[in-house]
Amino acid sequence: MNPVMFLIGTIIFGAYMYFLIWNIFYNAKKNKEENYPGDYYNRHKQPDAMDMDGMGNFSRFPSTAPKPRKRPQKNKTKTKTPV
Repeated sequence: MNPVMFLIGTIIFGAYMYFLIWNIFYNAKKNKEENYPGDYYNRHKQPDAMDMDGMGNFSRFPSTAPKPRKRPQKNKTKTKTPV
């Protein structure tokens, strides 16, 4: 009975190791596809635009041109001369 138990344990351990290694390689492949998509935007029907800051384009490109700044006017009052 001892050799039979050893044989059954070896078979179970071998199956466990096979599926463990298969799972590691399968998930590594899926992870690589998700993190480095070759055709991600076409697959998900999105425009090919990279939004680096996550704020959308409004944070980098203002919708209107800034107004020109006015220079402060000098005081035109005459200063008194000391007597």
